[in-house]
Amino acid sequence: MFITDIRKEFYEVVANQRVALLVASDIDALCACKILQGLFHCDQVQYTLVPVTGWQDLSTAFLEHKEQFRYFVLINCGANVDLLETLQPDDDSVFFICDTHRPVDVVNVYNDSQIKLLIKQDDDLGVPPYDDIFRDEDDEEGGDSGNESDEGSEPSGKRRRFDEGAVERRIDRQRAKREWEARRREILFDYEQYEYHGTSAALMFFELAWVLTKDTKDMLWWAVIGLTDQWVHDKITHMKYVTDIATMQRHVSRHNHRNEDEENSLSIDCMRISFEYDLRLALYQHWSLYESICNSCYTSCNFKLWTLNGQKKLQEFLADMGLPLKQVKQKFNSMDMSIKENLRDVIEESSNKYGMKDIRIQTFGVHFGFKNRFLASDMVHATAALLESTEKDESASDNFIKALDSLSRSNLERLHSGIDLAKKKLMAIQQTVASCICTNLIVSQGPFLYCYLMEGTPDVKLFSKPMALTLLCKYLLKAFVHSTRNKRCKLLPLIMAAPKDVEKGSVIVVGIPPESETSDKKNFFGRAFEKAAESTSSRTLHDNFDTSIIELKTEDRSKFLDALITLLS
Repeated sequence: MFITDIRKEFYEVVANQRVALLVASDIDALCACKILQGLFHCDQVQYTLVPVTGWQDLSTAFLEHKEQFRYFVLINCGANVDLLETLQPDDDSVFFICDTHRPVDVVNVYNDSQIKLLIKQDDDLGVPPYDDIFRDEDDEEGGDSGNESDEGSEPSGKRRRFDEGAVERRIDRQRAKREWEARRREILFDYEQYEYHGTSAALMFFELAWVLTKDTKDMLWWAVIGLTDQWVHDKITHMKYVTDIATMQRHVSRHNHRNEDEENSLSIDCMRISFEYDLRLALYQHWSLYESICNSCYTSCNFKLWTLNGQKKLQEFLADMGLPLKQVKQKFNSMDMSIKENLRDVIEESSNKYGMKDIRIQTFGVHFGFKNRFLASDMVHATAALLESTEKDESASDNFIKALDSLSRSNLERLHSGIDLAKKKLMAIQQTVASCICTNLIVSQGPFLYCYLMEGTPDVKLFSKPMALTLLCKYLLKAFVHSTRNKRCKLLPLIMAAPKDVEKGSVIVVGIPPESETSDKKNFFGRAFEKAAESTSSRTLHDNFDTSIIELKTEDRSKFLDALITLLS
């Protein structure tokens, strides 16, 4: 059931209870969690935080906590399956679900008692009407009893006619039921076939904080990062991003206006959020401009930096800007002030000549005190690198806590360590993309493109994580589209596989939709993976909250792929 009044139907209900917070491992969920924690601290609501990486984790967490808690808040998990069927809870458990995964399971939508959806209704949900997918058993049975009690008093001819009438009515009802069921299957197939994402969970909880008049600048910044995560990981359309950015901009103006006195005093620990029209260059303020251009998806693909010609083009581009190489290759912070002042305009002007007309993007930046400045996308890259860190053998929940900590402005050290990890990750992605293209690792399988990272590939351990592999996959498809002459390949989706667990002999498989400017970001691979696994009895694990990411036994890879080709042809 959709909640219409988030304050009354959600916050006031849980404010006097003990709550279990089950939070998925993605940046938007972390930001939403930080906002909700802030509200809970304000009102002294008791809660237990449990990070969950997939469906198995979620089931385990629920089993462990169902005795102590009646109320569960699920962030970025739980909406796209029949949750009661999955968890088998008692009748008094109540689930508040704030999840960006679409489509929302119809049983969750129409359950009034235990499922409460904190989901924006103005998202294009397209939920089928109740009567099209649910039928009362009584309606089907009704009118079947006939008039048997009068049997003895009826003449036999009349009774036969009556019996024939009853049989005909029953046949008509059964035919109607079959037609209704066929139609229901069709409606559900249309509704469920594509996976996509709705409004950021952090944005939803920020709006709750605003309604409660408890929104702080920190909460606003977390909401901005949650939305930026959807853009960086390519989960929403450009149109949706721009619309949500406009909403955020109004809140930023309101907060800045409210805190002008604080701004004027510019205390050492003050925080200032600003709307920026900034460069699509990853981490450039914490790197050298040269390295950022080389390792950002947008510029690397446009220049085709994996070719000699591309390298030459980059040198020409730098010359065209009139920036000395010495300046471009040193840390951004150490560049001459005179160059930094109008750097964005200089880059934009030269980019236009090289066909990069949208090198700048609407986003937000933050100042912590005098010297710490971050863009929202810097925060996303840093937090994601901490969340999926493979540096030390630490558990997923250790990484979760570190990533959560890095979002607090009191933990700048942790954030900087995340930025260092993010640079390594971006360089690994860039090198892997270059080697995949130069060694022709991407093959056309008919209805889709396919790429497999072999065991022993440099940095392959990094790509055993879902977010890192998805980012690599999107980057690789963009690069391939820029480098191929085959027009048909530009319309094809990409499936990518990488070793997941060598001891278990499993690979992680991710599928993404075609690379196109008008793409609606809808992904059909979740359904296709399920069908292909079913038809070949492949040993798969569909444990990720994104259905287009699965785990597969290495030896079942070829039959699974063959089934996918047949299915999608």
